[in-house]
Amino acid sequence: MQRTLILLKPDCVERRLAGTVLSRLEQKGFRIVAMKMLSVTETLARQHYAEHLEKSFFPQLQAYITSNPVIALVLEGREVVATVRKMVGATNGIHAEPGTIRGDFAVSGQRNLVHASDSEASAQREIAIFFQPEELVEWKNPHDALYLAPHERDNLSH
Repeated sequence: MQRTLILLKPDCVERRLAGTVLSRLEQKGFRIVAMKMLSVTETLARQHYAEHLEKSFFPQLQAYITSNPVIALVLEGREVVATVRKMVGATNGIHAEPGTIRGDFAVSGQRNLVHASDSEASAQREIAIFFQPEELVEWKNPHDALYLAPHERDNLSH
């Protein structure tokens, strides 16, 4: 079963949209296996955004992500990385399609509510930055069978 990291960024928390975003993700059929609220430190921001350290926009990005708490969560599900990226929408909210999280609630490229891992490799790296292995909860939901046909449950990608 695939996993991905989601950060509900400071603007999502400040605007009280966390419940709305979580609801959309859960309604899609993804399982939350870890979740916590935290203040991102400058060190944690540098770890998470390591690929952007030398870019001109990094200081603003770091200031933003450390400005107020975030909610970090790990979602699990079939093709969760790609599906959540589609649900989140284009990075710049003004260009995001209506019906996506950013398309419905964001108009900024930076204050865009949500971070979602962009690949399985990124998800593994990012999950390890925000969560210890013992914080990931393995559990079965008896309602999971409602989301997939029997042959799809038998052929889940791992």
